[in-house]
Amino acid sequence: MPTARGVLEVNIEPEPPFLEQDGVRLNRNVVRKQFSGDVVGASEAQMIAAFTDTPGSAGYVAIEHFTGSVNGKSGSFVLQHNGVMDKGDAQLTVTVVPDSGAGALAGISGNLAIDNDEGRHSYTLEYELA
Repeated sequence: MPTARGVLEVNIEPEPPFLEQDGVRLNRNVVRKQFSGDVVGASEAQMIAAFTDTPGSAGYVAIEHFTGSVNGKSGSFVLQHNGVMDKGDAQLTVTVVPDSGAGALAGISGNLAIDNDEGRHSYTLEYELA
């Protein structure tokens, strides 16, 4: 399976909570990313996050649209995020939405891993092109 690696800049624009009840806060965020490395381009995501009163426990879902290139092939595709933190233990799944690829990225499938090392984000995209 081909792999693409690099770094990304992340800009999160949080909105005020739309629900605060029973120790839980729900809010929307706009997340914009700039990718460099084997993946070059930009993305925008709509995220819904849930925060609890327990430190390190939260969850989020997001849909992200990427436009740019992967290992020199230009196009676009959509990523679906599902993230959960359980008292600091993080689990994140980011999957390419089936049949969302366009241009030279039509037919792309795979998963994206994101690493956050003290605010510096890097990624690994394992993918297939039909």
